[in-house]
Amino acid sequence: MHFHYVTDNYLKTVSPQMLSFSQMLDHSQTGNNNNNTCSHYSKDQALIFADGILMAGSMEALIQHLVPTDEYNPDKTYVFAFLLSSRLFIRPHDLISEVCQVCILQQNLSEDELRKEKLGKFGPNIIQLLSEWADMFPYDFRDERMMKKLKEITQRILAIYPELRPDVTNITHSLVKKLNELQNYEEELARWNSEATLRSNTQEVPTTDIMEVCPSPLELAQQLTHIELDRLSHIGPEEFVQAFSKEANTKETTYNDMKKTSNLEAYVHWFNRLSYFVTTEICSHLKKKNRVRIIEYFVDVAKECINMGNFNSLMAIIAGMNMTWVSRLKKTWSKVNRAKFEILEHQMDPTSNFGIYRSCLKAAMWRSEGAEAGSKEEKIIIPFFSLFVKDLYFLNEGCSNKLPNGDINFEKFWQLAKQISDFITWQQAECPFPKNDKVISYLLTSPVFSESTLALASFECEAPEKSFEKEKHKQLKASASV
Repeated sequence: MHFHYVTDNYLKTVSPQMLSFSQMLDHSQTGNNNNNTCSHYSKDQALIFADGILMAGSMEALIQHLVPTDEYNPDKTYVFAFLLSSRLFIRPHDLISEVCQVCILQQNLSEDELRKEKLGKFGPNIIQLLSEWADMFPYDFRDERMMKKLKEITQRILAIYPELRPDVTNITHSLVKKLNELQNYEEELARWNSEATLRSNTQEVPTTDIMEVCPSPLELAQQLTHIELDRLSHIGPEEFVQAFSKEANTKETTYNDMKKTSNLEAYVHWFNRLSYFVTTEICSHLKKKNRVRIIEYFVDVAKECINMGNFNSLMAIIAGMNMTWVSRLKKTWSKVNRAKFEILEHQMDPTSNFGIYRSCLKAAMWRSEGAEAGSKEEKIIIPFFSLFVKDLYFLNEGCSNKLPNGDINFEKFWQLAKQISDFITWQQAECPFPKNDKVISYLLTSPVFSESTLALASFECEAPEKSFEKEKHKQLKASASV
């Protein structure tokens, strides 16, 4: 993979790229290229390469490296890595303004009479860059300032290259479609959440349980996978980096400059809801045999989730069964087939930094990569999301953004891009299972108990034995009667 300037002659000798986007970002899989710094940069704008791989540079030089010319097009992996992590330093709408400015100065676009012959392939190349930006990070364009700049530069290019109008139209249509999809998704989420809140506030006593709504553990695992993939697919890759940005609330941040991480947060909220849903379903049953039956049902659901590569639902179910208000039910657990549950716990053992889970994830990735085109089931990988975010957090905290000389540490950009490109691959999996709207509605809207209600329900199931439990029960009953 080459990160220096690419000429037309070079392009004629390049064989088709057979690697996935994620593999393209994995420099360990690429051969050593010759060291090549871009000689036309001034000394204070140097880019630093090691074995042909970009390692560092000033923000000005990195922006320059992003902007195409007549003969140069930035590598797609560079475009992704830079657009992803540059937001740690510069907001997207400011970056697109800088890109426009470099184009104007570099190509003398402010001249009254500009001819296509003089600009050569610059027009198609800058449209390609804008197309890649809109495709990789469409949510950036929810900001009206981004759309305004996009319109400005494309209109300027179309005045010189009218034949590019279909390409510009495609960019706009694709953006409108993606942003409409996002808006519809967010409106649907809001509807689900408001219905769930309304049902919880009415404090209705459950009259049914999940086993009546969905008797088959396999089908429930399939419906959970529908929810997971839907929510996973709407997280913008930039949300991970925006979660790390420490943007101050200054006078400048007057318009939509808040951290845009709502879809990431909604996904974390779903994990918590599923955990509390499991706990609520178990503690809702006063009869021990019914609690045993539903615990064993969830164990079977979790086992099916492993088989599907749905590790997030698996972990949420285990977390729900490990909550204090379920784990304290000793008489119930004495009747449960513990061996099956312990196999699940072993899969998600946190020791050695979740070593067993990471091995399972790797195996699922190999299975997915080797799956035939028509095999949608084998393509599914839904990671344990909290751990994925934690890994990115530690990568961000463990690598400095800048080198001692003030240059931006682009090696960190590559590492973040590599991990997030894996995530993008997982997002693209289609759910092949039949959808059951009734089950999905139950999973998303049935009331889940609060901590105090769960505690009371648990004590109703099995009376407190230890002194601290008795004291807790007494306090809860007193506060409930107020």
